[in-house]
Amino acid sequence: MSSPHAGQLAPLTLILGGARSGKSRFAEALIERAAACGTYCATAEPKDDEMAGRIAAHRAQRGAFWHTIEAPLAVADTIAAAANPERPLLVDCLTLWLSNLLMAGAPIDEEFATLRAALRDAAGPIVLVANEVGLGLVPETPLGRHFRDAAGWLNQDIAALADRVVFVAAGLPLVLKDSPHPSLPRLRGRVIATPSPASGGGSGWGL
Repeated sequence: MSSPHAGQLAPLTLILGGARSGKSRFAEALIERAAACGTYCATAEPKDDEMAGRIAAHRAQRGAFWHTIEAPLAVADTIAAAANPERPLLVDCLTLWLSNLLMAGAPIDEEFATLRAALRDAAGPIVLVANEVGLGLVPETPLGRHFRDAAGWLNQDIAALADRVVFVAAGLPLVLKDSPHPSLPRLRGRVIATPSPASGGGSGWGL
């Protein structure tokens, strides 16, 4: 199996994993090792003091490399506006975005379709982070079950579109899909190269 760091930063990469699996650090590292700067589309909302503290800590940890856009709902619009061949875009995470949509009463089928269209037309490489929430117990509430099902459908939709899909567990990446990138011409610019596996592995990323 090839390393997820080998070759090019794919036009569309999906990183899946559970809570504290290392998926976010892995996604950040893909871009940090491939480009001089990146755009970070954050979907979390500071609805309480604890979450506000988490968001502030994560923003400070990312540093000057990243330009952050807060987009709890407008992920497709952010992709259309911010995707750039010279500045890869990281969306973290799709699962929080889905939760925000459900809480706002938004039509998720329409939102999913709009997201897929934005990804197909993106002008630069994009890395998407999402939680794999379907491996545990069945939720007790109807809303919880609806959320779990919708998250699974969303992940399947994006995985079908993605050129590369990586599952991260305990800080270790497992490549699920690594296509030959027939969609590279849509980048409308240079292809950003990622370093060889010798530059570092995936273990030890603890976020």
